[in-house]
Amino acid sequence: MFKRLLISIGLISFLYGVSNAEPSEDCDFYPVKKMKPLYYGQILFDRLEYDDSKRLNYEVTSWYGGDYQRFWIEVEGENNFEKEEGDLERLDVLYGKLFSPFWDIRAGVGYRSSYGDGTKDRKSFVVGLKGLAPYWFEVDTNMRFTTEGELYGDVEAEYDLLFTQRLVFQPRIDTTFSFSDIPEIGVYNGINNINLSFRLRYELKREFAPYIGFSYNSFFGDIKDRNGKDHDLTAFFGVRVWF
Repeated sequence: MFKRLLISIGLISFLYGVSNAEPSEDCDFYPVKKMKPLYYGQILFDRLEYDDSKRLNYEVTSWYGGDYQRFWIEVEGENNFEKEEGDLERLDVLYGKLFSPFWDIRAGVGYRSSYGDGTKDRKSFVVGLKGLAPYWFEVDTNMRFTTEGELYGDVEAEYDLLFTQRLVFQPRIDTTFSFSDIPEIGVYNGINNINLSFRLRYELKREFAPYIGFSYNSFFGDIKDRNGKDHDLTAFFGVRVWF
């Protein structure tokens, strides 16, 4: 009985000493050290394609940062070799912060121009969202406030359907809309267009995938009058590359 009492008193004294011990900055036996933040990045040529109208279409996305904060540079446009003209639809430099498991809110500056018969452009402040909607639709939407006081925006959504581990079918829809006429860059009040496209790519490597596809672009309002038609149907081939 006396032996048990001594053991109990000793155990209580030990636990009391541990609970009141001063924390040590030089603790050597703690098994895990605090990790330093990890930073990484990617450059993705999501679309680099040539269509039957002798146009080169491109979309490049690059980013650098961590899991919660990133800096983005995004470029999208087209060049018409036959007419020697083209559009830089967007050149965006953005800062993004993760605010939910699948969504980033982003803000920064943007630039858009049309070139050929003289260069006409707009600079803007950009705010938008980028992430995964339910059922794994990738969504990228932005509002743009130009230095001239105009407001317009764009929305893109796409989905990857895997036929096999390498063969991927991708439907994509995008649209541009505006709250004012901006003829200098070919943007007009209302919904300008709805572009529906389909791509079938084969990933020779995860980083390199040639593809074929077609798009149906419907025009509305002043855009339809300017183009002299209400739609544009094109076939194309291209390559998707990232590193």
